[in-house]
Amino acid sequence: MPETVLLGSESLRPEQVVAVARDHSPVAVSEAAEKNLAATRQHIDNLAHAETPTYGVSTGFGALATRHIPLESRTALQRSLIRSHAAGAGPVVETEVVRALMLLRLRTLTSGYTGIRPQTAQALAALLNAGITPLVHEYGSLGCSGDLAPLAAVALALMGEGEVEYNGEVVQAAVALKHAGIEPVVLAEKEGLALTNGTDGMLGMLLLAAADLRKLLDTADITAAMSVEALLGTDRAFAADLQALRPHPGQARSAQRMWTALQDSKIVESHRGPDCNRVQDAYSLRCAPQVHGGARDSLTHAELVAERELHSAVDNPVVLSDGRVESNGNFHGAPIAYVLDFLAIPLTDVASIAERRTDRMLDKARSHGLPPFLAFDPGVDSGHMIAQYTQAAVVSELKRLAVPASVDSIPSSAMQEDHVSMGWSAARKLRKAVEGLNTVLAIELLTAARALDMRAPLVPSPVTGRVRDLVRTKVEGPGPDRHLAPEIAAAEELVASGAVLAAAQLEV
Repeated sequence: MPETVLLGSESLRPEQVVAVARDHSPVAVSEAAEKNLAATRQHIDNLAHAETPTYGVSTGFGALATRHIPLESRTALQRSLIRSHAAGAGPVVETEVVRALMLLRLRTLTSGYTGIRPQTAQALAALLNAGITPLVHEYGSLGCSGDLAPLAAVALALMGEGEVEYNGEVVQAAVALKHAGIEPVVLAEKEGLALTNGTDGMLGMLLLAAADLRKLLDTADITAAMSVEALLGTDRAFAADLQALRPHPGQARSAQRMWTALQDSKIVESHRGPDCNRVQDAYSLRCAPQVHGGARDSLTHAELVAERELHSAVDNPVVLSDGRVESNGNFHGAPIAYVLDFLAIPLTDVASIAERRTDRMLDKARSHGLPPFLAFDPGVDSGHMIAQYTQAAVVSELKRLAVPASVDSIPSSAMQEDHVSMGWSAARKLRKAVEGLNTVLAIELLTAARALDMRAPLVPSPVTGRVRDLVRTKVEGPGPDRHLAPEIAAAEELVASGAVLAAAQLEV
């Protein structure tokens, strides 16, 4: 039974977000949080009946904030806000993204700074636990004033409107809520804003991407070590004393992993000594720890930003402990947008250097004795020629995805919202880039495994040998008439699932 994620005074941990988003771990609102929500809500109720207008409580929103809304029209105001803001378009985004978004919005709601009612927070928790996922569309967030259209789609489902995914089918929200025994919420003052003013979508995608990238960067060290071995490279460049001359922690980790992976390799041992006429390896082999390590350190910085955001209460206006309701700019997504864009750059470079290693194994002029394109019968069999084309196409796409979104800004809301972060767009790009890196590493894995086979009777290291055997068992087909497309798909799954790391057993 998955552990229940309790929401209240404690901040969420990244792994909890991933567990709820991907593994459907249950969530619960703590008793302390409920009491805090009720106390904060009293401030909103008092302001709702006051003669002086308060933004978000008794006024319109955005550029219409100067209009006072009478008491009898405020339920209609909340309903209208959500209906008008649920204006997304384009493809439906992934279930895990929507679940992360829902959880992170619930986290802020339970912080006690938003003025939402306890029953509204409980309803959102119930939606998550029932596996009801509102349909959120690709376009509609500018990464400022919150991920507005995506979050409004969630709020719409809470109201029993719009479409959701439930039990593997797309159904009306009202039908799913009734089947799950959840009462639709009639939103009260301030709740429409509280449900939509958050950076939750972009933060959720950052946390999911970070979890994937940790695994992919560990995998890249292994596929790089396999390529070094297959290309008769040396492990000496990865020695700890050389790496200590440039003390970047990510570089040290990658170098140590590659060094360890190559120990006791009969292939590496075969070309040591005075008879070896090679002075130094190509950059794509020798500098792999520097590239992989730089990416690791960039990811560490991005994770620090994500951790800070997990400690934040993002809403506008916010309700402070003394009852003040204050407008602020904490919904601006710039801090997250920057690191989402930032990660796409080193990710692309890790893919680029992997493609260069793959190409080197296929070129008989540079592969030190391997057959052209690793073909069984060159000319009749094209080997991995077009697999490398696929890698190159993906790397080219990654370079386009590395162009930052956060340097753009499109004014909106009659110039009230005159500078936006485009953080949601940066997050969508990063998700595609992570998928691309997975594909590039899968093709390097396939190619290096085949190249190691072709070095027989020389035996690879225990680490790379286990990974090669995994590929041979799960992926490699017999003879020259292999179907590469399904092999690439299978290798992608091996990389994405962590099977490569499990096979390597590399405790570094």
